Amino acid sequence: MASLYLNSLLPLPPNSHPQKLIEPPSSSSLSSSSNCNEVSLKPIVINGDPPTFVSAPSRRIIAVGDLHGDLGKARDALQMGGVLSSDGRDQWIGQDTVLVQVGDILDRGDDEIAILSLLRSLDVQAKAHGGAVFQVNGNHETMNVEGDFRYVDARAFDECTDFLDYLQDYGQDWDKAFTNWISESRQWKEDRRSSQTYWDQWNVVKRQKGVIARSILFRPGGRLACELARHGVVLRINNWVFCHGGLLPHHVAYGVERINREVSAWMRSAANYEDSPQMPFIATRGYDSVVWSRLYSRETSELADYQIEQVSKILQDTLEAVGAKAMVVGHTPQLSGVNCEYGCDIWRVDVGMSSGVLDSRPEVLEIRGDKARVIRSNRDTLHELQIADYI
Repeated sequence: MASLYLNSLLPLPPNSHPQKLIEPPSSSSLSSSSNCNEVSLKPIVINGDPPTFVSAPSRRIIAVGDLHGDLGKARDALQMGGVLSSDGRDQWIGQDTVLVQVGDILDRGDDEIAILSLLRSLDVQAKAHGGAVFQVNGNHETMNVEGDFRYVDARAFDECTDFLDYLQDYGQDWDKAFTNWISESRQWKEDRRSSQTYWDQWNVVKRQKGVIARSILFRPGGRLACELARHGVVLRINNWVFCHGGLLPHHVAYGVERINREVSAWMRSAANYEDSPQMPFIATRGYDSVVWSRLYSRETSELADYQIEQVSKILQDTLEAVGAKAMVVGHTPQLSGVNCEYGCDIWRVDVGMSSGVLDSRPEVLEIRGDKARVIRSNRDTLHELQIADYI
């Protein structure tokens, strides 16, 4: 394992400066039962825009895999991780926990914007307790900004139409509107369903309206594209690196902060198509590299020993280059649940929980310091959790 970096972070790039400090609650706001560690908790320091290098001393980290538009499963996963209330009020209960979602919130489900809204709302709440919520954009986020709607659920187009109408009620107050959508979306969906008729499924004009609404929101420079641009495609927190489908040495050599800036700039660009910047290479070639695809393949024949050694060497080189102990990825559903490979240098947290994918039970990864463990539910109920030993 890349033990060289277990106790120190890679020096920041020369032009990188702390972007944001998330202060823990003051000692006066802590209960009398708080211990000394809580009182002396250091602030979270974020470097890069979008966030790229994060120092979150003594924080518990919860990593959640692909959500693909399934709000119910998203809530289950967050409750399982101990960061979301179970009373239906969508309250942050994770205190100073850091939550990381590793991409692919979009496509295959019909509550995509609601999930994005929920995570933004939880981030606001978490910061008040010294915690934070981070997202990593996946390939389905970049596909939608590119205008590739192949995997969009038909009802997700309806959500885009509803959301555009809803925005008009808030005028120019985007932050308030976007944060509140999670509490409003259910009623909009119910109203839409109650007004639908059998003939709606054949209404070509209505379907076109949904496609246009999605294009307006997600095209480069669109409101939701700019919202996605707040997040990077690579994120290192303490000694752990989070990305959607894998990171390779040539990505690190290119510069992870540079990658994040370029993808973000592309998403924010409101220029005409002919004048818009070229989509950064990471957006199309950073997810499905041969190395990680082979790493995931368990349906095919086992890799030869020398191939395993090659993959392990590339993985270790990547971790050493980025200054991380281990990598956490999503992208490919794991039929065996959250798992690790190569001496747990890489953790795979996509379990295909969305009803649009495998409809499997949620699982999350909990990280404390240099150790990690899986939190999953028993087969018959989400309320009885199984927690593995730390690895």
